[in-house]
Amino acid sequence: MKQFKGRPVVAGKCTANALVSHGGFNTLASFQNALQFGDKQAKCGDQNNPDLYGKPMVGTALCLPQTIGSTTGGMVLYCAKVMERNPACMLFSEHIDSLAAAGAVIGAVWTDNPMPVIDCLGEEFLNYVKDGMKITIAEDGTVTVE
Repeated sequence: MKQFKGRPVVAGKCTANALVSHGGFNTLASFQNALQFGDKQAKCGDQNNPDLYGKPMVGTALCLPQTIGSTTGGMVLYCAKVMERNPACMLFSEHIDSLAAAGAVIGAVWTDNPMPVIDCLGEEFLNYVKDGMKITIAEDGTVTVE
């Protein structure tokens, strides 16, 4: 078991199994099938992300360095929350970008579907966590990995 301290972008408590990407997360490509074609498990549709492609993202602790790609990223996160096809939480090793932060904050304000978001967890976090590990988040940004 190891603990990491990050910055809560959207505070909250959560426990979920880790799903890890070591490359940038293209929000639009990843959630497109879930939002357009009704994939309720939100299997990652980004063929350029071998860590996540084809894996269900709903209810996971999505661990990633940063988001990349389209300027629609924030709206995609918000829509995934509205449709209840979002991860349980998002954990960034680096600083969150403004688009992903906007989507997370808007989703927190405009929906009743919680999704804590923590950034600045550091490179050590992303090197340590593996798919399937149990992640527990505290409201202060403490992330426990078991």
